[in-house]
Amino acid sequence: MEWQFRGDVPIYTQLCEQLTLAIVAGAFSPGERLPTVREMAVDAGVNPNTMQRALSELERSGLVYTQRTAGRYVTESVERIEAERQRIAETRAREFLAAMEKLGYDHAGTVDLLEQMRGEWMQ
Repeated sequence: MEWQFRGDVPIYTQLCEQLTLAIVAGAFSPGERLPTVREMAVDAGVNPNTMQRALSELERSGLVYTQRTAGRYVTESVERIEAERQRIAETRAREFLAAMEKLGYDHAGTVDLLEQMRGEWMQ
């Protein structure tokens, strides 16, 4: 996994976001065993305690679960993963629409722009 961090948000929060995106994008399959805390911490270049905190948050959210002595796994619930994907998509869409509004685009103008870009993207 390629990790990227910003200075304006706590690292554990960014780890949660990046791991969540990896799960909903299919980088980790439902039911797949995750690498160990230490392995992921080394890979990300963070303290193992920070990675542990992020994984605990994902466990609380229901995207990850722990099996004693066997490690952590991605939830097997495709519905839970899809619900998280939908939540992220809606959040990003709202952010995009708010940014377009700040640029002076109304609903129709934004839709027109997206349609134009869709045509270019499909080529």
